Amino acid sequence: MVDKERRRGGNPVAVRMLRDLNEAQRLTLASLEKFGWELKFVRRPMFMPAVPVVFDPDQKKFAVLEDDGSLNEAAALKLRD
Repeated sequence: MVDKERRRGGNPVAVRMLRDLNEAQRLTLASLEKFGWELKFVRRPMFMPAVPVVFDPDQKKFAVLEDDGSLNEAAALKLRD
């Protein structure tokens, strides 16, 4: 998980993204990482909760980690090409 990288002088941006996740989202992310999924970014819309976005190992599919820790693969997000 990204927390381990921090101890080795890892990516500070990834550590900041993890801080935006709640415990349920962190647990789901840890499970997904075992299958190659990766937290790519966290959108922070004004006056709304953060939206963490994960990508599959092939970088072809994305999903949103919901507040309850569930994975929403049908999220209506517009991504840049």
